[in-house]
Amino acid sequence: MMNKRKKYTPEEKANIVLETLREESTLAEIANKYDVSQQLISRWRSEFLANMPSVFDKKASETEKLKQEFEVEKAALERKVGELTINLDWLKKKTGSGFGIEEKKALVEHENSTLTIKRQCELIGLSRSTAYYRNVEIVVSKDDIDIKNAIDRIHYKEPSYGVRRILRDLSKLGFNNIGKRLLRRYMEEMGVHVFYPGPNLSKRDKQSKIYPYLLRNLEINRPNQVWSIDITYIGTPEGFVYMAAIIDWHSRFILGWSISNTMQSDFIVRTVELAISAYEKPEIINSDQGSQFTSKAYLDCIKSYDSIRISMDGKGRATDNIRIERFFRSFKWERLYLLRPETVREVKEMTTEYMAHYNLERGHQGLEYATPYEIYYNSNTLAA
Repeated sequence: MMNKRKKYTPEEKANIVLETLREESTLAEIANKYDVSQQLISRWRSEFLANMPSVFDKKASETEKLKQEFEVEKAALERKVGELTINLDWLKKKTGSGFGIEEKKALVEHENSTLTIKRQCELIGLSRSTAYYRNVEIVVSKDDIDIKNAIDRIHYKEPSYGVRRILRDLSKLGFNNIGKRLLRRYMEEMGVHVFYPGPNLSKRDKQSKIYPYLLRNLEINRPNQVWSIDITYIGTPEGFVYMAAIIDWHSRFILGWSISNTMQSDFIVRTVELAISAYEKPEIINSDQGSQFTSKAYLDCIKSYDSIRISMDGKGRATDNIRIERFFRSFKWERLYLLRPETVREVKEMTTEYMAHYNLERGHQGLEYATPYEIYYNSNTLAA
């Protein structure tokens, strides 16, 4: 006899989502604490963020009150059905043109919905098989984390190593139960590409618009001319967290960064908004073609600032975003692999300390051993 799935009250869901938003624990830790899947928590988080504005929407609350008062009346019910039909048509158009696959999957309610899975998929323009794939539980074990961290260290040390060489080095480190096929899968999941690190942590939504690469043959000679943004993963004993960072291409100055326990677009948007509020907006911002950077939320954020041009790496060209890739390499070898933080708090403390060191104290050979801070602010002063 199968066990009945546990039902969570709205209050319990809210508490779990709020703990996720505090970003003091990994998603795996929160899932274990409350005995709920990581995928379900991600869906609740997306729903919570999407519905936040309605809390302050007086008109919406009045409409809901009228619905409750006149629910028993046929005429009011028919009017409400008509309104819902219009809203659903609007939703279908919006999600079909702007949302990525992961964002669409997050909208599907697998339990306690008045609509069938098939109908929900039709409304948001998603295939039913893709929606059901969400039910497959992805369990990240400690062995997975250890192996991926080892692959990450080998690759950042020797970017030219392919599967055979990485497999050989893993064997030397004691990882003998991994074959070529599994290693290739891990490398694909991590975005590891031979010759240079490319943490392409998510595949792009093929329905999303891709922007051209604007940096080829471009002379970059001043701060805020070009920014680069990317994501890298950080493995801890309790699961993965993710770091987004923005670098000024000319000075190597880190303008903004964020740590998150999920890879949803909101933490990318937060990173961009914090950087622009602290510094002048760039002329060009470059990223890879990952789903976070082709998402409606990210693109709308960039477009809301007049005159910023969007640039994206060519497909499979990790070196197109080489400045931020080199920063991630320095960060991991100079701090992450040495200190090996075990909690989200330790990751944040370590990263805060390293960012100050990198910007203010660490000289760069390519800058004639000046610091990013000196180049960024001196160049800005001269330009003024």
